[in-house]
Order: sequence, then structure tokens, then C-alpha cells
Amino acid sequence: MTNHQLFETYRSDVYRICYYMLGQAADAEDLCQEVFLTAFRADRTGIDNLKPWLLRIAVNRCVNLLKRRGNLRSKLANHSHLLIGKAERTPEDRLEQREVAEEWADRLARLPLKIRTVVSLRFVHDLGISEIAELLDIPPGTVKSRQHKGLKLLRGMLDKPQNPLTPIQGGNYDYQPDKG
Repeated sequence: MTNHQLFETYRSDVYRICYYMLGQAADAEDLCQEVFLTAFRADRTGIDNLKPWLLRIAVNRCVNLLKRRGNLRSKLANHSHLLIGKAERTPEDRLEQREVAEEWADRLARLPLKIRTVVSLRFVHDLGISEIAELLDIPPGTVKSRQHKGLKLLRGMLDKPQNPLTPIQGGNYDYQPDKG
């Protein structure tokens, strides 16, 4: 596969993961270019599946950039289009979807980086366990463990009564702790 074919085939996948992880279009474009420059310079003859290899480079570059910045928060709320279909929606539907995406962004941002990475690759980018394992260079059992832990933590966030994101009966959305 030529460099041009590689770029045309995988640029949207690489850009999407960079955009999701970084939350800024300009940063995603810069990192996407870096990923492809790295790929163009690399010897790809022994690589059977290029997509997981490219996505691994992208994830590693994103994590390194976020660590350098000291900002490990994913910006899912700003990219709710990754979670919703492309069907026409009313303005009310779009507003509700954005609010839901913001809630999930807050919850995902609370997860540890390793767990958040697996959860987002699995459920936002719809990758399989084996693809994530290959992408992150970890055993499939570790992917399953991190996914399970992430879902457990997210469930815990939903179950906590002090969660300000959970509406309270009667339409009152101000948090009021239980007396008792």
C-alpha cells in the first residue's frame, strides 16, 4: 500500500480518535499529520493489519500530548456527534442529546486514563476486544478487566444519590442530601 493509499484509507479513523481524545480540531489535525509522518517513515512490511497499528500510534501520541499538558480530560461533550446517528433531529432532540453527552463526558472524565481509554475505544469508537488489545498492546483479558471496571465505576456514578446529574423527584434538580 502506498503512502497516499494509506492516508486516504485511514485518515478519518486516525483523525476521529485524535479529535475525540484531544477535543480540539487543530490539535487533532496536527497529531493526525504526525501519526501519518511516523507511518510513512516506518517499515510496514511486517504489519498485517494497518488500522490497529495506526490507531495505536494515534492513541499513544494523544496520551503523551495530554500528559505533557497535564490535562487528561476527554472532551466528549463537544463531540456528541460521535455518539448519535446522522438522522435529522429537532432542536429539542439535539439539545437533549448534547446534555446527555455532557453528562457522559463528565462521567468519563472521572475514570482513570487507562480505563477511560478502553471504555471510549469500545463504546464510542465501537472497536472489539481483540482490536483494542492489539491497539494498546495489552492482553485481551486486560481489556476486558478495564472495560468491566470502567462500567462498574460508571454504574456507581449513576447509583450514587449525591450525583448532581440525577434528577430528583418533583422536578427539583437541586441536590438535597437525605436527612437520615
